[in-house]
Amino acid sequence: MKVQILVENRTGHPACMAEFGLSVYIETGERKLLFDLGASDLFLHNAKGVRLDLEQVDTVVISHGHFDHTGGVPSFCKINRNAKIFLHEKALSEAYAMENGKMEEEPCSILWTAQQREQVRDRLVYTAGAEWLTEDIVISGTIPGVNDSEITDIFYLKQKDGSLTEDPMDHEQFLAVRERDENGVSRGIFVFSGCSHRGVIPCLNYAKTLYPGEKLLGFLAGMHLYNTDADKRKAILMRVAGEEMEYVLPVHCTGIHAICDAKQILGERCVLAGAGDQFTF
Repeated sequence: MKVQILVENRTGHPACMAEFGLSVYIETGERKLLFDLGASDLFLHNAKGVRLDLEQVDTVVISHGHFDHTGGVPSFCKINRNAKIFLHEKALSEAYAMENGKMEEEPCSILWTAQQREQVRDRLVYTAGAEWLTEDIVISGTIPGVNDSEITDIFYLKQKDGSLTEDPMDHEQFLAVRERDENGVSRGIFVFSGCSHRGVIPCLNYAKTLYPGEKLLGFLAGMHLYNTDADKRKAILMRVAGEEMEYVLPVHCTGIHAICDAKQILGERCVLAGAGDQFTF
C-alpha cells in the first residue's frame, strides 16, 4: 500500500506547503483513494509538487463534517469527474467549537457555499453504518462504543431555532484497509482516522470488530490530543502502544506535545509525517 500525505499541519517537503487540515492519498491493489481533502485547494498544489495525478482517484472518503477536512471537495470535483465522495449522512449540519471557554464566532463545520453544495451534490454518497468498498476496504460509518472519558473536545450543533446542542460527532468515520502479502495472506488492518473526535480507542476497537480475528497493522490519525493534559494523552498513547501495531503516524490535531510523547513511547514504530511525505507499508 502506498500512502502520500497531501495536506498536513507541517511539511518539510520543498514542493509542498502546509495548512491546518488533512488529506491523504492511498493506493492499494484495488483502489486509488483520497482520505479527506484539507481546508482549501492546497491539496492540488501539493499533488502537483509530488507529481500525483488526482484524475486517477476513484474514491474519496470524508472523515467528518468539519472545514479542515472538506474545504477541497469543490475543487476536487472540478478536476476529477468520476470519483464518488463518501460522506456521513449527518455531516452537513452547522457546528461550532469552544475556544478557551468561549464559543467561536465562525462555524467549524463544512463551509461550502450554496452554489458549491449544489455543484457537489450529485457526487456525494451518504453513509450511516459500515460501507464495504471491497472485501478488504471499509468505511466505518458511525463509530460505536464511545463514553465520556474518550472525548477530548466538545462541539455544538446549531438548530433551526438558533439554539445550540452538543454534537455527538456521530458523523465521524474512519477508513480501514486490510493489507495482504504477495500470497494473498492478510498482514493486518491499517486504519485512517481524520480527528478521532469519537475517541482513539473506540476507533481502534471498532476496526477490530469489523475485521474479527485480524491484528491491527497501522494507524494514521489525527488523534485530537493537542488540548488534553499530559496524564490523559499519555494514558491514551499507552493504550495505542498496547495494540502493538507496526506503524503509528500521528498527524494533524494530535498536537506536537502528543506527537513527542508518541515518539518517546513507541520509538521506531512512531512514524513522523508531514505534507509531501510518501510511505509504502
